[in-house]
Amino acid sequence: MDAHTETTDSAGPADPARPADSAGSAAASGPADPSGPAEGAGHAAAPSAARGAAAPAPGEAPVSPPEAPALPVPPTLSALPAASLRLLRAAGFVSNFDRFCITPMLLLIGAQLGVPLPTVMLAASGYFLAYGLMQPVWGLASDRLGRVRVMRISLAGAAVAALCSVLAPDATVLIVARAAAGAFFAASIAASITYIGDTVPAAVRQRPLSELMTAFALGTAVATVVAGALAHFVSWRLVFALPGVMAAYLAVALRRLPEPPRAAPGALLAPFKVVLRSRWQWYVMAVAMLEGAVLLGFLTYIAPALEAQGSSATLAGAVSALYGVGSMAAAQTVKRLVGRWTPVRLMVVGGVQMALAFGLAAASRSVPALVVCTLLLGGGWSFMHSTIQSWATGLSPAARATGVAMFGLALYVGSALASAIAAGPAEHHAYRGLFLTAALLTIPLTVAAGVGRARYDRGTRPDRG
Repeated sequence: MDAHTETTDSAGPADPARPADSAGSAAASGPADPSGPAEGAGHAAAPSAARGAAAPAPGEAPVSPPEAPALPVPPTLSALPAASLRLLRAAGFVSNFDRFCITPMLLLIGAQLGVPLPTVMLAASGYFLAYGLMQPVWGLASDRLGRVRVMRISLAGAAVAALCSVLAPDATVLIVARAAAGAFFAASIAASITYIGDTVPAAVRQRPLSELMTAFALGTAVATVVAGALAHFVSWRLVFALPGVMAAYLAVALRRLPEPPRAAPGALLAPFKVVLRSRWQWYVMAVAMLEGAVLLGFLTYIAPALEAQGSSATLAGAVSALYGVGSMAAAQTVKRLVGRWTPVRLMVVGGVQMALAFGLAAASRSVPALVVCTLLLGGGWSFMHSTIQSWATGLSPAARATGVAMFGLALYVGSALASAIAAGPAEHHAYRGLFLTAALLTIPLTVAAGVGRARYDRGTRPDRG
């Protein structure tokens, strides 16, 4: 595709109340001006970007300047090297594999360790809790130590935690080991997303982000299908060993990944001050929390809904894995549409898919209905989430890793809240009302994401200086 026809994507002002004071890149509804100078590697600001930039008031902490408008970028300068993208995809794949592999093994692990299901469930819930809480910690470390260094340190720790999981003699050790694994694997996805934000211009950033989404979805699908089979026919300990071995390999292999340039670190908590002073950051975090609740929170109950209809756990797991298939397929479509469709249009299409999916699940919990539901949810995730994620990478360029980590924290908090609230209705098999609620919540999610992004884009056009 001609680079002159690209639309911009993420990055923008820190304060929606003062759009004229920003120089962020916009996802304009029309083509970029082909007469403008090339952006180079995507970090140099155009001369017009400084117009209207307001100095902070006396005594006011400086706000991270938004990214410069994304001008036409030559293809040779916009692409992330294939080898680098492969390493980032592998890191995201292994993180998602480890995060989702325990779900189909819970009953088997409990039986072999001689503990009830609520006890072994602590290994899963402890993992998810540690995974979410460590997002801002790794984000802060990434802004101070570097993206690649943090990924290598965290993956080395994850390999050790995986080994402890394999050798766990009882449930207590397993619970602690899984919580540690969640804490260490929490760095990989956010750091890989931030790396792309650092190295790829906003105009074409969503393409490699879609590649990452594909790897993440593949990790989820493979974990759901492979873990149950290996645990049943070989051993659940082998399942934990696989991501451990991959993490150890990547901790070494990532030394080939060049460290992107970043601003010199200041005070320890300075990145949080930069991020949390941005009103758009708060807005996007609120959207992410609602998205996590609507999609990830209710997605958890697809398999139990099938089992409540008499389906086997194996079939329910296989149907759930189709979410990853739908996400991978849609990610390839999104990659081709970036630059042709505006971010608002991508979000709306994703929201429509999610609403249709949950509406179908509310109408029928049959196997064919839930097969279509999971495929549509995967498609909705790729269209909406990758677009919001790309938006989040440019809100606080001076503290990008911390900003992305706070975005991730909001997403996982929303997911956890929705899962907890929906547990009661699910226990009584009230799945019709549960999925209908999810379908209705998709409406404010889509409106908030689309309207917010449209206003953001209008406030960050380069011609508003």
